[in-house]
Amino acid sequence: MSEAQTIDDEAGIARDLTAFQQNILVILSEEPMYGLAIKRNLESYYGTEVNHGRLYPNLDDLVEMDLVEKSELDKRTNQYELTEEGHDAVLDRLNWMLSKFVTDETRGEEVRDLVDTRL
Repeated sequence: MSEAQTIDDEAGIARDLTAFQQNILVILSEEPMYGLAIKRNLESYYGTEVNHGRLYPNLDDLVEMDLVEKSELDKRTNQYELTEEGHDAVLDRLNWMLSKFVTDETRGEEVRDLVDTRL
């Protein structure tokens, strides 16, 4: 595995992902994408180039963990899509982050405002 070790516990798998892998899952939460589109989204987020040698091994790891499904669009292009397990991994991460961040009503309101502006 390139950046994460796999373990048997499904929740443990999601919790052992690197930030880079978690970011890939979040990007794929929007819609299925081909590799170059994922790369562009990551580069926009990081503000720097993302090397193919980092992206594709991590995508392969996420496929092996059943968090992402890989399908062939054409002979040269693969599409990646979040699986139900991948969706659950994103929700698990958000739930954990919110449980740490929302410590009072003010912070709860900040999160509600963020969600409201996205809807």
